[in-house]
Amino acid sequence: MGVRVLLIVLAVIFVLSVLALLFTPKGPNQAVIRTSIVLTLACCYLMWAITYMCQMNPLISPERVERIKNN
Repeated sequence: MGVRVLLIVLAVIFVLSVLALLFTPKGPNQAVIRTSIVLTLACCYLMWAITYMCQMNPLISPERVERIKNN
């Protein structure tokens, strides 16, 4: 399931990037707007993917600490 989720979200980000490239308003700043949108999507995907993969296989596994009550 882990790799499938990464690829599905990557496909969604790719579609959003293509839509951003196609529907950017014409003007003198069109290249800047396109670049900003695509880089924003790429950075958000990378942040999400790294966090997701770190949770899939943690380096430090949680340890259960049992507390003893003295009555």
